Amino acid sequence: MLKAVIFDFDGVITDSEILHLRAFNEVLSQYGIKITTKDYYKIYLGLTDVECYKLLIREGGLKIGEEDIESLIDEKQGIFEKLVLTEGQTIEGVRDFLRMLEQNNVPMAICSGSLLSEIELILEEAGLRSLFEVIVSADQIRKGKPDPEGFILTLQRLNQSRQEPIRPEQCIVIEDSHWGLEAAKAAGMHTIGVTNSYEAEELRMAEKIVGRLDELSMGDLQQLCV
Repeated sequence: MLKAVIFDFDGVITDSEILHLRAFNEVLSQYGIKITTKDYYKIYLGLTDVECYKLLIREGGLKIGEEDIESLIDEKQGIFEKLVLTEGQTIEGVRDFLRMLEQNNVPMAICSGSLLSEIELILEEAGLRSLFEVIVSADQIRKGKPDPEGFILTLQRLNQSRQEPIRPEQCIVIEDSHWGLEAAKAAGMHTIGVTNSYEAEELRMAEKIVGRLDELSMGDLQQLCV
């Protein structure tokens, strides 16, 4: 039986991946580095900001010490927040899907590689913050996706206020990348892939794949958790 739906954020609820890339590149421009759109979606999208900067350092392009990463994260966050206020938007079909879950009393949570402040800002601007019982972000975990740590923590927090715990197999995770799908499967949860960032072929490990969330019915969701 379905007891909860856990969402990735960027590329699932909001179309902000390209804003992250622009913010990254504005920060990196002072070091003469630019991440191409192709490389971002192929290599960096599944990483937290910390992991992204560490990888750039290991590859030799970003010539700073790891102790300087925090200042780059703060700089990128400021740029990203300005972009969100002018260009951020909710992906088409998301609001109707969230409304359906709310009407059916399905608990909702977010497990994302973004920072909490970024997630909160976008949700508040969109008027959606109250729908999510739990938000687990990059600054609350040690290992990003495909490690299942974030999803495990999300479920633990969902269960803090419940007498009857929700089990992993009673959760559906909605993701737009193979990193997120791998993490959800490793956490023992059911999976739906949405083709906002990658083609269906790259999301084939998902139990169900859709083009937009409002294609899904409550029957579709319940069937995954039988």
